[in-house]
Amino acid sequence: MTSRGSLPHNSPLYRIVQHQLFEALASGEWQPNQAIPSEKKLCERFGVSIGTLRKAIDVLVAEHILVRQQGLGTFVANHNRPRQFFQFFNVAPHEGARTYPTVDLLSFSSVKSDRVISEKLAIPLGSDVFRIKNLLSMESQPVVVDTIVLPASLFKGLSESVVKNRPSTLYNLYLDVFAINVIRIDERVRAGRAPIASAKALRLQAGDPILEVRRVALTFNQKPIEWRISHVNTNHYEYVHREALDK
Repeated sequence: MTSRGSLPHNSPLYRIVQHQLFEALASGEWQPNQAIPSEKKLCERFGVSIGTLRKAIDVLVAEHILVRQQGLGTFVANHNRPRQFFQFFNVAPHEGARTYPTVDLLSFSSVKSDRVISEKLAIPLGSDVFRIKNLLSMESQPVVVDTIVLPASLFKGLSESVVKNRPSTLYNLYLDVFAINVIRIDERVRAGRAPIASAKALRLQAGDPILEVRRVALTFNQKPIEWRISHVNTNHYEYVHREALDK
């Protein structure tokens, strides 16, 4: 995503404005659900034309960091709106409309990071981490087993009760309770075979074919905050990239 890091000296003006907007968002100047200032005020602030400003905002809207609401203005995205939810949930039925899953907490534990976790979360080996295992079901059928690992240093006070009794999604919990906004995910998808625990939860036989999705969730400035491995029962569901889902 081009809004991160330093920009080349010959960057177009709208990219420079985009970067400045992004830095303001990263610093917490505007909070999720809050409207950013009017176009007139932002043009004055950055000393640019309305066309340049709108082009910069267009990029952040395309990246789902900002959301335009007709007649109301442009707002900082959150994880309550359906579009934001489906931005990060890429499992859909083979046929028919996508639906919201029901989520059951299978386990919550505190462990030490191994080499893979430390690498994915950019934390020292042996760091304290929380491990969450969820079962996601759709139409009463178990579809996904998520194993989620979070650095304890960023999620102080997280507990099984907090996870189990959250009113919305995990990403909404990260934002509301810990002020951590997931703005991008990096996913790798591979074919796999169901390990015993996942097979049991998904009503499969151990070794049955599954889809394995490995995800790093990132907040501002490319900071990793979550490592997740998802096992997907593809008998009736499949992985669909979010842009394809939006068409």
